[in-house]
Amino acid sequence: MHHSLRKGMSLLAAAAVSFLPAAPAFADEGNGPNGKPGRVTAVGSANTRAVGVPAPNILSPELIETIAAQGSFKLENPGDQSYYGYGNDGPPVPAPGDLPSASHKVEATKTEPDKNTYLVLQNQKGADPNYDYGTHFLFQGHENGPDGHGKITRINLDADGAHRVTLMAEKDVNDHPLPTIDGSTWYPFSGHLLFTSESGSNASILQATLDVPSEVEDISGIVGRAAYEGVQADPWGRLILVEDSGGANGTTFPHARQPNSFVYRFLPTNPSDLKAGGKLQVLQVQSKAHAGAIVFHAGSADADISSQDQKDLHTYGNVFQTTWVTIHDTALNGSDPYSANALAKAAGGTPFKRPENGQFGPGTNFSEFVFDATGDTNALTEAGAFGGFGAIFRLRLAGDSGTLSLVYRSDVAHSGLDNCGFWNQNRVVFVEDAGDTLHGQRNALDSAYLFNLNTDYSNPANQPVRILAEGRDEAATLDSQFSGKTGFQNDGDNEITGWHESDGDPSVGGLLGAKIPTPFRAGWRVFFTQQHGQNITFEILRKAQSGDEDDQD
Repeated sequence: MHHSLRKGMSLLAAAAVSFLPAAPAFADEGNGPNGKPGRVTAVGSANTRAVGVPAPNILSPELIETIAAQGSFKLENPGDQSYYGYGNDGPPVPAPGDLPSASHKVEATKTEPDKNTYLVLQNQKGADPNYDYGTHFLFQGHENGPDGHGKITRINLDADGAHRVTLMAEKDVNDHPLPTIDGSTWYPFSGHLLFTSESGSNASILQATLDVPSEVEDISGIVGRAAYEGVQADPWGRLILVEDSGGANGTTFPHARQPNSFVYRFLPTNPSDLKAGGKLQVLQVQSKAHAGAIVFHAGSADADISSQDQKDLHTYGNVFQTTWVTIHDTALNGSDPYSANALAKAAGGTPFKRPENGQFGPGTNFSEFVFDATGDTNALTEAGAFGGFGAIFRLRLAGDSGTLSLVYRSDVAHSGLDNCGFWNQNRVVFVEDAGDTLHGQRNALDSAYLFNLNTDYSNPANQPVRILAEGRDEAATLDSQFSGKTGFQNDGDNEITGWHESDGDPSVGGLLGAKIPTPFRAGWRVFFTQQHGQNITFEILRKAQSGDEDDQD
């Protein structure tokens, strides 16, 4: 970390504290030329999934994609990982006729770069002290790796091929290998990147400096251990974290899982130093079916899966009262790592079906937080009316109280919602991570959808606009044929992850939610990663039209 940057961030912190054919056919709000709304035409259908047949990504015709980095990019400073999307434990491409076994890998472990964080920064260094790395950077943690270890990389968007990708860290300050990483965000108050991990009992929150190599610290004793994925900060340095922890399968409902994940808020004692401690709280939602809160019932998976509470949560028009309940305070409970999930259950937190990501609504002064629940990712789920296919919720915040309401109840054609990012003030993109099982069941690969928060989705005629029908690259097509064979360690179909729209502003005023996004104008850029297969990270651009001005500042 450059000391001048750290000092500047501290000053800023101080200032802050004082899938079916889509309908409608167009998303009518955007940023086109000459002040006219930029229409984004819906992609008519998802790509089908056929054995041995790759498929291209299909975007709205107004959009194009360009490669920012891909798995075959060699890192400028190789370590235990030499390529952006591959470990060092096998060849990137299987040899002809080679088959996996319990003792033999036919190909390298795919490291799966995950959530993207875009920043515009000055004076950043890399492995080459004499190279100018530019000012535009994309950071990500890697969700997989040999021996279950993660990595942090930086894509240098202004750099040449030799300097395009930098390995920032593969170990923490105590020389421990990094856990596999899912979520990330920029925390300007202390000048750190924050990374989340879902890695079982070692699930953790990491903070990392911008240095190369980065100084990475595990702060799980402060924020707790849970299968955290989404993490976002508000202007007061508070964090909202969402947990992706799958519950037990039911007995009466064998294809559905018990809600087992929670939404958390962390209130730091000092935003400029998260290690100083603070309070972790869990979201509690009051029931409409009985007195008290909607809570988790140990040993009662079926009862929770099909409860009236879960049906009510997933019913349009219902508004629930919420509050935050403190479950850990470092001033009272110390700073040893602890299970946030266990404490949330004990304190009466409200469980959801795998929330994965969320963002503060722009233009709401951080008083609204929109998040998804992924659901069961199985077309056979018996819990469709109870959130089995997932959902999108809107949480309105007012101090320690608030309200929760349903934005969208997913169905089999729009399911497994994961990463998200606001497109503009009222429209938000949610992408699918349906997984190989659901892909096969519905014969459809993943899509990215544009949801309008002002639309009444209780009307079946109103459906989100598909703006990306993800394909399957050649590497993922091959992997899907190896999938399930003894000794094969990689996932099959591609997955959309890391959907991210930002202008890269590293100040407190640049926090996601502080500004109304204007895609492809005024420095706003859009990225996503096609995880698995070739592990390609794309930038999405608006296709140039006759008479357009240059939309990319």
